[in-house]
Amino acid sequence: MATGSKSLTVQGVEISLTTRGDEDYISLTDMVAKFDGGSTLIDAWLRNKDTIEFLGVWERINNPSFNSAEFDGIRLEAGTNRFRLSVKKWTEDVGGVGLVAKAGRYGGTFAHRDIAFEFGSWLSPEFKLYLITEFQRFKRSEAERGLDWDVKRALTKVQYRVHTDAVQKHLIPDELTSKEAGFVYATEADLLNKALFGMTAAEWKRQNPGAKGNIRDQATIEQLVVLSSLESQNALMIEMKVDQRQRLITLNTLARTQIQALVANPSMPRLRGGSLLS
Repeated sequence: MATGSKSLTVQGVEISLTTRGDEDYISLTDMVAKFDGGSTLIDAWLRNKDTIEFLGVWERINNPSFNSAEFDGIRLEAGTNRFRLSVKKWTEDVGGVGLVAKAGRYGGTFAHRDIAFEFGSWLSPEFKLYLITEFQRFKRSEAERGLDWDVKRALTKVQYRVHTDAVQKHLIPDELTSKEAGFVYATEADLLNKALFGMTAAEWKRQNPGAKGNIRDQATIEQLVVLSSLESQNALMIEMKVDQRQRLITLNTLARTQIQALVANPSMPRLRGGSLLS
């Protein structure tokens, strides 16, 4: 249950915020109030193998005290029928800091904003966009008191690492030089660009010679929401050894479906104009 000024209203649902150090945490317990299943959705998400992989990457990036050895044991069990993961177990066994269980009247399960956005995507890409939009508005009001937040950086930070980790692990042999490895990374990045924008970074640059930055710098918030999802999906398909052509077809289909869901609602928030694919 949300209380006080540290809360957001997302599609009619009040969602609590709290802080840990300088970082914002969002109530997953409040987020699921809009969806059938309630708190059981959090349990289902925490049993998902992809969720465990995501949490592990996030902790390795952000938590110097993360116990990777204990995490490897959890990762091996993830996806089995017997597997269950509580926030308490995550915190105690691996020293995790991305999830927090708060007791009391206004308690529940809270997650760092990066993780909460990923959970929002699992619930509904549309809901995730509303959540990010409202969170940005909240941070803008804080900026007036001397704080700041970059919504685009938050959208792309974690899933980018998940994607590059999958590329490194499954597509780059040890004998490749750093230049050759860089080519593989660039090829996979352009696979996502082709699926999402219909062109590679170089093709976009030729069409927009005077534009600042690159194709992703000019993306809308809606496009970045979809890009985050595509990075996760491509990482999964890379691990499953799906060939690149089939991945492009699948990712393009996902991009079209997701962007249509985001723009179909006339009341959908717009931080920048433009559509994704014609």
